[in-house]
Amino acid sequence: MTVAIDIREIEQFIYREARFADEHDYDSWEALWTDDALYWVPAGGNSQVDPLHHVSVIYDNRRRIATRLKQLRTGKRYAQSPPSNLRRTISNIEILDTDGDTVVGANFVLYESKPRGIETWAGRITYRLRFVEGEIKLAGKTVLLVNSAEALPTLGFLI
Repeated sequence: MTVAIDIREIEQFIYREARFADEHDYDSWEALWTDDALYWVPAGGNSQVDPLHHVSVIYDNRRRIATRLKQLRTGKRYAQSPPSNLRRTISNIEILDTDGDTVVGANFVLYESKPRGIETWAGRITYRLRFVEGEIKLAGKTVLLVNSAEALPTLGFLI
């Protein structure tokens, strides 16, 4: 059953998801995901490839998302010790498809500050959103990095 989601509801959900990630609120961020969720950052910036047969920067199912968050919660993940200061801007939010899950696209710029300097990340995110028990949930997130064809420094945080 398809449920119409208002664009303002979608925007508020996306902004909240970004804030939870930026502020390292891992419990709240994890609660946004469906049980069958996929979180994908393809290598080479091509979302048309098959992630099962091509290299990915990140390709996490729901269990791997939980494992990644468990590692971050310990405070002992080397790439995030101390945790990066993060702040992102989300723009150009648009509904792309409403047949089944609601598919939404958005652009982002993310600033990551850490002891060795500042990294700037930018790209396009595709969200697959679904209503579950009256709430919007994240069924999928694909992040196409602008510079994904280049050597990437560590991605030890949530993008």
